[in-house]
Amino acid sequence: MEFNTNDTKYRRVLDRVAKLKRFYGQALRGLLAILITGAINYYLNEWSHPWFLWVVFGVVVLTILRAIRLFGATILFGKDWEEQKVRQFMEKDNF
Repeated sequence: MEFNTNDTKYRRVLDRVAKLKRFYGQALRGLLAILITGAINYYLNEWSHPWFLWVVFGVVVLTILRAIRLFGATILFGKDWEEQKVRQFMEKDNF
């Protein structure tokens, strides 16, 4: 299947795929950071002071924020909202 590379829809799809790839890579790096710090924490004090949970908390919060930005931001201010506002401002005479 061939795609017209000048097509704006095709460019948007490529951008979306690149953002998904970056998100999954960041999630995997976060998981790796959790595993490494957990192993170090266990090696140093065998869970008597579970300080690696701060790393878990940070990685989880960042991953949730990135997921909301990637998947959930379109719920509030998606393409439909943008098009509606453009139409609204175009219809105003004094804008």
